[in-house]
This record gives sequence, structure tokens and C-alpha cells, in this order.
Amino acid sequence: MTLSQLLSPSIEKAIQSLFDVAIDKIEFQSTRKEFEGDITMVIFPLLKVIKSNPVELGNKIGTYLVENISEVKTFNVVSGFLNIVISDEYYLKFFNEIKDNAKFGFVTPNPNEAAVMVEYSSPNTNKPLHLGHVRNNLLGYSVAEIIKASGKKVYKTQIINDRGIHICKSMLAWQKFGNGQTPGNSGLKGDKLVGNFYVAFDKAYKEEIAQLMSEGKSEDEAKKQAPIILEAQEMLLKWEAGDAEVISLWKTMNQWVYDGFAITYKNLGVDFDSYYYESNTYLLGKDVVQIGLEKGIFEKDPDGSVWIDLTPDGLDRKIVLRSDGTAVYMTQDIGTAIQRVKDFPDVGGMVYTVGNEQDYHFKVLFLILKKLGFEWSKNLFHLSYGMVDLPSGKMKSREGTVVDADDLMNEMTETAQKISEDLGKLESYSAEEKAKLYNTIGLGALKYYILKVDPKKRILFDPEESVDFAGNTGPFIQYTYARIQSIIRKANFDFSAKTAIETLHEKEKELLKQLELFPEVIQNAAQNHSPALIANYTYDLVREYNSFYQAVPILGSNVQNEKIFRVQLSKKVADTIAAAFQLLGIQVPERM
Repeated sequence: MTLSQLLSPSIEKAIQSLFDVAIDKIEFQSTRKEFEGDITMVIFPLLKVIKSNPVELGNKIGTYLVENISEVKTFNVVSGFLNIVISDEYYLKFFNEIKDNAKFGFVTPNPNEAAVMVEYSSPNTNKPLHLGHVRNNLLGYSVAEIIKASGKKVYKTQIINDRGIHICKSMLAWQKFGNGQTPGNSGLKGDKLVGNFYVAFDKAYKEEIAQLMSEGKSEDEAKKQAPIILEAQEMLLKWEAGDAEVISLWKTMNQWVYDGFAITYKNLGVDFDSYYYESNTYLLGKDVVQIGLEKGIFEKDPDGSVWIDLTPDGLDRKIVLRSDGTAVYMTQDIGTAIQRVKDFPDVGGMVYTVGNEQDYHFKVLFLILKKLGFEWSKNLFHLSYGMVDLPSGKMKSREGTVVDADDLMNEMTETAQKISEDLGKLESYSAEEKAKLYNTIGLGALKYYILKVDPKKRILFDPEESVDFAGNTGPFIQYTYARIQSIIRKANFDFSAKTAIETLHEKEKELLKQLELFPEVIQNAAQNHSPALIANYTYDLVREYNSFYQAVPILGSNVQNEKIFRVQLSKKVADTIAAAFQLLGIQVPERM
């Protein structure tokens, strides 16, 4: 039970008793540092229903709380704010309740409650995963873990874009320039090998365009008439017609890419419960269009194309079926959403982790599903996120200027190694231990730097800055965790007993107040689909711990009960750091 949950019923009772007024909502906020108090009640909203001076009103409520709630020790009123001081007994009781609870803050999923499906990654099979995919994967995975921790069953999924002209470009380039290269004989990961041919196609295409333009063609004509693009379009037609040779090459090259992706996902620390493939879903939704026509939700134009008019909803007219009867992306997404609920009948909502350039698409998709009458459509959420930029500029995959996800992870590990070696604290480590630690620090830095930012904001990613061992960074938090593990290793006494102290140091109390927020932060992060709330809570917890560490002796205390309690408190902080970082997909090192 949080402080606000403890106090709210008594404050409502106090107001009823003192002023004969019933209210259903009390507004609380954190007490400002310059005033004494553990939680602050905002008095101003009550003045709408109670004619009184805010200070007088605050004093009356505060006096009632002191006289009627044992946990309230004293209070003070500043203007329209009632600062409430809570007894040490309350915090010590709270600590004894949570200190051995390994799942503190986490809610066990209710099997009777609707599950949530979280979609993320969803790459194309013509290139490796890049920096943009890294943010997508980290966000999607973390949000899935946070929603799970908040008490819901979660399915993680992705839809793989494994068909279309862009896939044929890589296939055709391999046929033309590949000389039989495979991941096995080239030593390249399959996704990198296929990506190289996507770049090779673009290079050849540009050369052909330049040649045609030199012969007098306009740029538009050259782009349409370049032999290599015509061949790619022919290959796509053959694929759609089920040509055995094209399908065989498509399956082979896609498998190379899937094997490469699997390595990247493992190294990044993300996983999936199910996979959907565009080659299987691109025809889905066409039957739903017919149902929508019968219901009058869709309308057919004279040319045979089918549309939905969303202008009354502030959007526009949207095509859902072309005049030749072929589906568009919207149709496919409608069908895929419906198929997922058929495949997982307990799903009652979905989260789509997709960049903010698709904001409008998802507004339309969700509205169409709602108009079609699907109950679960009210629980659809677009986890929209901003681009990730590097100091060097924007990425373009067809030109080969993308920041490859594998290369980025390797660079982060190398950066962590360089900075760790400069600090010179790893003399006793074996080479294997060092390598593992550099990877933990490097990936922790990358993940934390990306996840601490509100998803909607654009990020300028600076690898050097992210591996800083001071400030709001992953390594700073990891270092504090490792410091606490060192304290625990040095504690040569039994600290498992129930806490026997009766009064708290101010710094101990502040730390307990921060710990108490953890369950509420998880719920808020789940509701807001924001790992940033978890990341920044963890940073605040670590700052509070370091302030405590500097202010009070832990192992150096002369009072045994104090020493035991402070080690217990340190351990609980470390456990909470590890739990919070688990939700972000970040590991914590035992030593640093």
C-alpha cells in the first residue's frame, strides 16, 4: 500500500467529519526538499467546495490525521499545501514486508484477464538490422516486459516484410553479381550478405539511369526504363505467379537473413513468441472488405476500387482495395490484426512499435477496426517513436550508409573496454571476465541511453557519452549495483534477521521512500508504454543511494543493528536496480 492509498480514506473521512462534505479524489505530490514532510496534500482543489482559508483548512485536516492515524507523526502547512510527516515505524514495517520479496513491484498476471500482444522489430529481409531497428527492438521488448510486470499476460510478435520489389532487388543482384556466394563460403552473416546485394542493385541501377540520361532520356523515363528495374519487376511477377525457381531462391536467401537476424536478436537480448510473414498475410483482409461493403462501412467507386470515407472523423478518404482487386498495406494490416486474435483468442489489445512516420496510418487502421465492430479495437496502441540520429548524419540503407546493429553493438563493447581500461580497475580480472564485463557495460550503455528518453522524442546517439561512468547513464547505475555487491561480500555477519532498529537516519528514510515508489512506477510505465519512466526512476534511486552511502557508515557503523539494517537496505536497493534493469533488458555486473 502506498502512502497516498493509506492516507486517502482518512482524509476523505476527515473532510466529511469536519466540513460535512464528500469528496472522491485527493491530490498528492512529493514534498519539496526545503520543507519537512514525506508526502504533500494539495489543499487548493478543496476550496471550490469548502469556504475556508487554505492554511486554516490544512491545519484542521493535519490535526485530524495526527489524532486518528498512528502513522502520521506531525505536519506543517505552507500556503495551500499540507506537508505530512510519516513515522519511522511505518517505513520500517514497509521494509520488513518487502526485504525478502524477490518479486517486489511485480504483479503476477491474472489468467482470466485479457492478454496484450506487442509487435516490434518487423524488418525487411533485404538488409541487416540497423540503428533504427535497435531503438524499435529495445522499446518493444522493454514495453512487453513492463506490461507483463504490471500483471498482464503478454505475447511478443513481429511481422516480417519478406516480399515485394525490394526483396527482388537483392535476389536479382545476387543472380547477377553473386558468383555463388553464400554465408558459408563468404564468412559473412546472411543478412549482411543479402544487404550487400541490395546496395549492389542500387549502384547498378544508378549507373543504368545515368547511361540512359546520357542518351537523351529524362530522369523519370530513365528510372522506369532501366533494364535492371524491369528485370526486378518481372521477378516479382514470377514470384506472385509461384514460379518454382524464383520461390526457391527467395526461400534460400530469406533463410540466410533469418539466421543472421537470430544472431543479432540473441546478442541484443530480445525474443519473440510468434512470427508473422507478409508473404502469408498480404492477402488477408480482402474478405473483411466485402463484409465492410455489406455493412456500408466501405464504398465502391465506379472503377471498382473500394474506399472508406473518414472525413467526418477528421481524417480523409482511404483506399482499402485497388480497382484490380489487389490489397493495399491497410487491408493487410486489418486482416493481420484479426488473424492474430484468431490465433491467440485471449488477446484483448495490441501495441504496435512503429516509427512516428506511420502515425497517420495507425490512426486510420484503429478507426477502421473500431467501425468494423471489433471489441478489442479500443485497446490498440501505436507505440510511436522518433528517429535515432548519429553525429555523422542520416542513414540510407540502399546506399550502404546505415549503421549496422551488429557493428554498433561491437563498437559499444570496444568503447566500454577503452573507458574501463583508462579507469584501470580490472587488474584482477581474467581475459574472459573482462570480455564479458565490457559487453555488459557496452550493451547496458546503449540500451539505457536509448530507453531513458521518452519514446516520442528524436535521439542524437553519442556512443562515448553513453558509456560515461557518471551522470544519468547505464554504466553509472551498473557501477552502483556492483558497489553494493562489494559491500555484501564484505559483510562477514548474518544480516538475514528481521530489522531490529527503531529510528531512521534521514538518508535511510529518503531511500525507503524511493523504494516505495517502485510498484507505482511499473504501473505508470505500463499504462504510458514508457520504459523512460523505469530508467529515470532507477537513476533517482541510485542517486538517493549514493547520497546515503556518502552520509552514513554502513559496514563502519559501531552499532550492530544499524550495520545489519544498512546492509539489508543496500541489498534491497541492488535487487530493485536489477529488477528495474531487467525490465529494460539490461544486465548488471557483480563486479566492476
